[in-house]
Amino acid sequence: MSATQIAADSVIAVVAVEHLVFLYLEAVLWTKPQGRKIFNTTAEEAEISAPLAKNQGAYNGFLAAGLMWGIVTNPAAGHQIKLVFLICVLVAAVVGGLTVSKRILLVQGAPAAIALVLVLAGGR
Repeated sequence: MSATQIAADSVIAVVAVEHLVFLYLEAVLWTKPQGRKIFNTTAEEAEISAPLAKNQGAYNGFLAAGLMWGIVTNPAAGHQIKLVFLICVLVAAVVGGLTVSKRILLVQGAPAAIALVLVLAGGR
């Protein structure tokens, strides 16, 4: 495994952990005081939107699982899996950046973009 591939997998692992944190925030903490503070919602807003947040959290969990699968599976399949899931993360970051907060582009999109560049640079 090349240094570029090791760097790519390291950044991908960071992106995966980030999405596990998003899963926890959205599926567990959404209606709790900590979650409401992070997402700047009232108790009523959080209760009303909790089902949507849980759904969104599940998708973040799927992204994390796919990224980790790409790291642990055989290199040829893993390369393709990494590309698919990193592109999904980037699309989600762009949608979030356009509809929710531009900060999402930095927090979610930038690490995924860096990982994608490293995956492409590392080849198969």
